[in-house]
Amino acid sequence: MSDTAVETKKSLVPKWEQLARDEVRASIRKFTKPLQDLVKRDANEGDTRLLVTDMLCYGLGYDKFDDLTTEYAVRGEFADYGVRIDKQLVAFIEVKRATQKLHARHLRQVETYAVKEGLEWIILTNGQVWQAYHVQAATGQKVATHLAFEVDLLSDETPTRKTEALFHLHRSAMKKGLIDALWRRKAATSAPAMAAILLSPPVLDAARKEIRRSSGYNPDLDELARIVRAEVLKAELFI
Repeated sequence: MSDTAVETKKSLVPKWEQLARDEVRASIRKFTKPLQDLVKRDANEGDTRLLVTDMLCYGLGYDKFDDLTTEYAVRGEFADYGVRIDKQLVAFIEVKRATQKLHARHLRQVETYAVKEGLEWIILTNGQVWQAYHVQAATGQKVATHLAFEVDLLSDETPTRKTEALFHLHRSAMKKGLIDALWRRKAATSAPAMAAILLSPPVLDAARKEIRRSSGYNPDLDELARIVRAEVLKAELFI
């Protein structure tokens, strides 16, 4: 992309968004070496938290005193960080030591905290890898927690791709609900959602008409649904 094209694209972006992206991009550059050092010496969780706090404040736009609460109390237990925007609690952050591989099992306790507080977002990080999880806890249904995105700040991905992902955790982006919009797009095109669409009556009817047009055979809709379930889609999509 030419410099002129880049400048044109930038001019179409709201000023607040460009400033936020610039902050994120600059912080990724700034903290790459400290992150590498933490990983090299297998830093403990406390040292990792110090770096995470700096990233939240200097790269993601949060105020250390107004927006962040460490050891956030939830009914006698504690989340590593509670994140507030305009005094409204919006997310919990769970921090692991720099070399700890992140896993969904690390979410279980903080997931409980999120449900108790009515939050939809959990951020899991070891400083290097940042994962954002969406929590859905509808009344009478099992809690559903899904990965919205993941970014590895020490990976070979381009700075632009890293910035694009981490930008969704910037205070300004969270306040504007961009991470919620990202999740809605991902959920709408997820494998289970697409499976449901393929098995919906209008789509099956359109498939039947196309089969009839191309072959002269007019299949039954229930038979088409059986074939799609058994031979086209993965069984785990229906669990």
